[in-house]
Amino acid sequence: MTRTRLFTSLLAAGAVSLMTFAAPASAVPITYYAALTGAAEAVANDSPGTGNAIVTFDDDADSLRVQVTFRDLRAGVTAAHIHCCTALPLALNLTAGVATTTPTFTGFPSGVTAGEYDHTFDLTLASSFNAAFVTANGGNLESAGDALGAGLAAGKAYLNIHTSLFPGGEIRGFLVPEPASLALFGLALAGLAATRRRWLS
Repeated sequence: MTRTRLFTSLLAAGAVSLMTFAAPASAVPITYYAALTGAAEAVANDSPGTGNAIVTFDDDADSLRVQVTFRDLRAGVTAAHIHCCTALPLALNLTAGVATTTPTFTGFPSGVTAGEYDHTFDLTLASSFNAAFVTANGGNLESAGDALGAGLAAGKAYLNIHTSLFPGGEIRGFLVPEPASLALFGLALAGLAATRRRWLS
């Protein structure tokens, strides 16, 4: 593992550890971030392509907002998805099936090497999911949404951009919570701790 891959993995692991512990206490939308690189692919490549993804999962609103910017890919985009769920969190050598819309995110730029994307998916619609993901996770949209949310919270989901030169994925990144979401988790934990102290006193 390269120094960059090791550092990224350790940093993300720390974030996911904190987030996973706090997640049950939070009912607010959770925002996840991924830095997309070729080095983060299961089979690492030397693509100069880079990207950033922000994914906001709102369980109360049953929505998933996906925002992506990318540039310098070696070939044109053929598809982009969120994949879930890997057997282990933040495992750069592991892959998972597609969880979101197939064959690609609705309206994602195609055939280009750079672009931007912003779309909010309605998780009450079957079109927001890969049908195979729904089938594998309880067979209904509610259970599929719960599985996706749990996969994100556990650090077992990643965003992947596929190109004609790299059909398995040219750049990807595991989704981890943004600092603002971690701060909310921390506040939720503090509230729980205070409540527990009152109960025990």
